Amino acid sequence: MCCAPSVNRLNDSPHNILIIRLSAIGDVILASPLIPVLRAAYPRARLVWLTEEGNEELLQSNPRLDRVMVWPRRRWGALWREGRYRQWVNEFRALAGELRGERFDWVLDTQGLLKSGAWAWLSGGKHRVGLGSREGSRWLMHRVVDRHSENDRIGIEYFNLALSLGLEPARFDMDIVPSGQDLQAAEKLLAGVARPFAVICPFTTRPQKHWFDERWAELARRLMTERGLAVVMLGGPTDLVRAEAIAALAPGILVLVGRTRLGQCAAIIEQAELLIGVDTGLTHLGIAMKTPTLALFGSTKPYLNTGTPNAKVLYEAMACSPCQRNPTCAGEFTCMRRHTPESVLAAVDTLPGKNR
Repeated sequence: MCCAPSVNRLNDSPHNILIIRLSAIGDVILASPLIPVLRAAYPRARLVWLTEEGNEELLQSNPRLDRVMVWPRRRWGALWREGRYRQWVNEFRALAGELRGERFDWVLDTQGLLKSGAWAWLSGGKHRVGLGSREGSRWLMHRVVDRHSENDRIGIEYFNLALSLGLEPARFDMDIVPSGQDLQAAEKLLAGVARPFAVICPFTTRPQKHWFDERWAELARRLMTERGLAVVMLGGPTDLVRAEAIAALAPGILVLVGRTRLGQCAAIIEQAELLIGVDTGLTHLGIAMKTPTLALFGSTKPYLNTGTPNAKVLYEAMACSPCQRNPTCAGEFTCMRRHTPESVLAAVDTLPGKNR
């Protein structure tokens, strides 16, 4: 470790706290229980979150945060590629100066990577605590908390971080708050959609985490015809081609893929009767918004215990599970193939619903 004041001083009541979780969407959501826990423990402390551009919509309307600071990583990348180095340097200095100006007592690097650790160090925080710090970032921390746990509850690593700070949260619920503008935009996007409705979230970053388009289409048709639910599909702009292919097989789906910002997604999901998705941020958002949620896992199992009776993970372990980023099935994705529309619908019927 680097030269550091005694970690016992973490027992002192902090006046200014910085949470760092830059990316990804799902992890920002999973780390969000730290907001109400810290606010309850230190009601007079100033509580700030640093994240990457695009994720701030999940945080900026939260009344328990005093400030959300944004690292415009993509913008800075563009400035560098365009050779606008002076502007890049000026903006870097400005953000680093703003962080130092907050005079943080505690800095909690919940990401544990070099990029997040560097910002923790640049903040000048008096006590920097890293969660599973790696890529050399441990040397920028005063203390590192082990990320690994045998407990399979959702967000367990962040819960353990809270415990390591001397906090004993009775609850550890995700804390995402849509803005009034998000709620209004959601109403417009949902205009004409019959109620109740289900949300499906078929898309994520890696093909081994995907379910199959034809199965999504069959599931959507059966939700509409057998369960009397309208179906809304959410996703990002890069998912539009697949979304259109699924919708072509299941006429009647409202495709909002690429048409919503993150805050609007939260507002839409909050109104849904049901959410079904793969291991992706929007599925975690379903649990955060307390919407009955069914998560289809295969190559990953970030959690099996959702912490709530109205959310369930479908996961059948195989000898190769979880393969994470190294599938050995030559593109068959056998673990995800075990999920069928029938098994998904059967699991849906076990969930306590908003109107059941």
